[in-house]
Amino acid sequence: MKIVGYETFLVAPRWQFLRIDTDEGISGWGEPIVEGRAEAVQGAVAALMEQLVGADPLRIEEHWQVMAKGGFYRGGAVLSSALAGIDQALWDIKGRHHGVPVHELLGGPVRDRVRMYTWAHGVDNAALVDDAQAKVACGFTAVKINVSEALPPIPGAADLRRMASRVEALRTALGDDVDIALDFHGRLSTAGTRQLLPLLEPLLPLFVEEPVTPEYSRDLRQITESTSIPIATGERLFSRWDFRDVLTTGIAVAQPDISHAGGISEVRRIAAMAEAYDVAVAPHCPLGPITLAASLQIDFAIPNFLIQEQSLGIEYGGGNELLDYLVDPNVFAFTNGHVERPTGPGLGIEVNEPAVRAAAANPHRWRSPILRHEDGSFAEW
Repeated sequence: MKIVGYETFLVAPRWQFLRIDTDEGISGWGEPIVEGRAEAVQGAVAALMEQLVGADPLRIEEHWQVMAKGGFYRGGAVLSSALAGIDQALWDIKGRHHGVPVHELLGGPVRDRVRMYTWAHGVDNAALVDDAQAKVACGFTAVKINVSEALPPIPGAADLRRMASRVEALRTALGDDVDIALDFHGRLSTAGTRQLLPLLEPLLPLFVEEPVTPEYSRDLRQITESTSIPIATGERLFSRWDFRDVLTTGIAVAQPDISHAGGISEVRRIAAMAEAYDVAVAPHCPLGPITLAASLQIDFAIPNFLIQEQSLGIEYGGGNELLDYLVDPNVFAFTNGHVERPTGPGLGIEVNEPAVRAAAANPHRWRSPILRHEDGSFAEW
């Protein structure tokens, strides 16, 4: 079998899909994207695919090594994300070739269902509680929220109490049977995070995500040693080498993104490294159906899986796009906050190609929002 061609598709709300074709009529799908930098990843995919056309798609590890290390300059968000989408598509081809889900090729399933969480939003505490309760009514047993929009690196007393009140309102309304995860989104400094965490400890969040930006990963030990709250990070780390030093800081949850961190091949290795440090894995996935399908294949194959993010209900998308690109959306049907193990070959989904092509006829140009502090200076999104 040989690779004979490929296509990329920029589709709303902010995603990019990749289809790789073979001379045996088997095609595989991947999702190579950096949110807000889709065109750059599109160019990187084209550069990497130059060496794959005409090659055997089943030699995934060989291709991964060459794509990751064959250039003098390597790594980073754009190249790693291009590699990730290609890797997903190659695994999809291999699974379809053998007639089995990818997780069967990774050693077989270690669980029968995967727990999912969704996002809750609200401009004030009442609206946040209403949205979270609606998500729980849909069957979810865990929700995640942003603790705040733009913040000064060291917040004042009013900001600290306001953020704590959001979580307290949720805990009071949802009770202890619903888990609450908190995303700091790198908006606080190390000192600011250490101020806020003690106020949140009595509310028992499932984890606090990205307490600082990746540039300050070396300071994570100061945070993990100052709190009993599990600390999560990793959506902006792109390889096992990026995770190597972070795993020694005492974090509880690693969050590699299968469309950024080198694809199925690399995330499987990151998960194995994390297991050696007693770190659970909760793959980052605010993206499209192909990323979610690839993430689920990993979730079913690794022993240290915790919970899976997905983009239904995330505020940028409008709520339905994840399912619009699938022939059968029931593959992601949630029951009691879980999704059952996919049994279809490859990634376990069938992409609705006509819908993808129709959407790609009007390609998106999504860009990350630029936030400002009250004084007009740049604020972390």
